[in-house]
Amino acid sequence: MSFEVIPAIDLRGGRCVRLLQGDYDRETAYSGDPVAVAERWAALGAPRLHVVDLDGAKEGAPRNQEVMAAICQAVAIPVEVSGGIRSIGAIAAALAYGATRVQLGSVAIKDPALTRQAIARFGEAIVIAIDAKDGEVRTDGWLQGSNVRAIDLARELAAAGVARLMFTDIGRDGMLTEPNFGAYRELLAAVNCPVVASGGVSKVDHLVRLAEIGCEGAIVGKSLYEAAFTLPEALQAVATQ
Repeated sequence: MSFEVIPAIDLRGGRCVRLLQGDYDRETAYSGDPVAVAERWAALGAPRLHVVDLDGAKEGAPRNQEVMAAICQAVAIPVEVSGGIRSIGAIAAALAYGATRVQLGSVAIKDPALTRQAIARFGEAIVIAIDAKDGEVRTDGWLQGSNVRAIDLARELAAAGVARLMFTDIGRDGMLTEPNFGAYRELLAAVNCPVVASGGVSKVDHLVRLAEIGCEGAIVGKSLYEAAFTLPEALQAVATQ
């Protein structure tokens, strides 16, 4: 399968925004019409969309379901949703409104039994997000520490049969620096499932490097919204990877 460049749509109060290093006090709003944003990325060739309910991630339960459902219905490409999804019922509801993948984050730390139940029941539809700062997993919209090492959690989830992982180095997110390539190499060496990168991409070359080291794809947010490069440029660069 070719390397996927996946535009992110982060929702807060029904708007499309970006946070700097996950800080809710450092928000940039890009659009009041997230559905139109989704349609634009789809029209430009996005293979998939990554939609995050930031309110849900912070509060522990989905808060932007109507907008997420509208995005799923508006585009023909697969949509992955995340943010505050911490129950089997919430997973089933997201799949019912049209999401093709549901991402779990905090619940992987807070409720390992539910996480394993979700992996067993929903299979390929489940993605586990490992969000880390200085190697430690963070939860609750990146606001809380866990005393769990990211690499240890990744190994546990791979052993439980997770279909894929997404790894974010919070210190790189929204900074337009570069991904933590070393962390991805370490992660890929430790697990036998696909890994999607997130955080720090600011150049097309970064996507090519992530593809070369074996990542399945990358979530791209601020670099697209700030026009560091275009989605067609990114897709063309990784087409041969």
